[in-house]
Amino acid sequence: MPLLTKSTMSREREYGMSDEALANAPTVFRENLLEGRVALISGGGSGLGRAMAFLMSRLGAGVMICGRREDKLADAAAAIERLVGGEVGYRPMTIRDPDAVEALIDATWERFGQLDILVNNGGGQFPQAAIDFSDKGWRAVIDTNLNGTWYMMQRAARRWKEQGLPGSIVNIVANVTRGMPQVAHTCAARAGVIYLSKTVSTEWAPLDIRVNCVSPGSIETEGFNVYEESHAAEFRNSNPMRRLGDAYDIAEAVVYLSAASGKFITGEVLTVDGGNQQWGDVWPAGMPDYFDIKP
Repeated sequence: MPLLTKSTMSREREYGMSDEALANAPTVFRENLLEGRVALISGGGSGLGRAMAFLMSRLGAGVMICGRREDKLADAAAAIERLVGGEVGYRPMTIRDPDAVEALIDATWERFGQLDILVNNGGGQFPQAAIDFSDKGWRAVIDTNLNGTWYMMQRAARRWKEQGLPGSIVNIVANVTRGMPQVAHTCAARAGVIYLSKTVSTEWAPLDIRVNCVSPGSIETEGFNVYEESHAAEFRNSNPMRRLGDAYDIAEAVVYLSAASGKFITGEVLTVDGGNQQWGDVWPAGMPDYFDIKP
């Protein structure tokens, strides 16, 4: 959940996995597990999406990534091709635009001749008290996280239906069960995605299209580097394991649901959070004094 501004203070540590780490991190999956398959990953230029692109490429899949910043996409594609040797295409665009989404699906089929896995990882939010949201800020988060995800889901499903092909959709959501203070807009959007996914997983079952969600907890990515050091350091305390997950925890969860291992799973939410949902809350802008009950 990146802030709008980055702290200029020196940091005790830098968060996230390097490209070299993403290319060589141990994985539970066998080599070439996804050979012959093609995955489209939104938000694939950085963070969790970049980790997914690396892992799927390592497992033999053709990968298309999209996002708003062409420089990040180009850098990710070049790094994967250099370190892994996989084929990666990219397209700068916004998932808020249904016509751009349609063009992205077309571009994926033109580049790879197929699409098997859609991962809706693109999204964003900013921490702020809900009472202070502007109408523009609210609409921006809802439009990206809910509407954008829907456009991607529907356009991919339509193409699979036209072609008479199966498909797998994995939506990256959030732990919304107890609400999400300071990011109420994304909580509303992600809850919408979860129940949208459950609904269409039933509607689209006759089409052999599976739809699932992955709900990350406090996962260490380079996005943590934009938080105040004291706030980022507290994220590890949001779960009873009292540590951060890493990007491969989420990437491997996505692969599990996308590969044959998930062939009998649809309409589910796989929560990868170290127990956060039954333990504690994350306060991305710092816990208000009212809730700080430490003696």
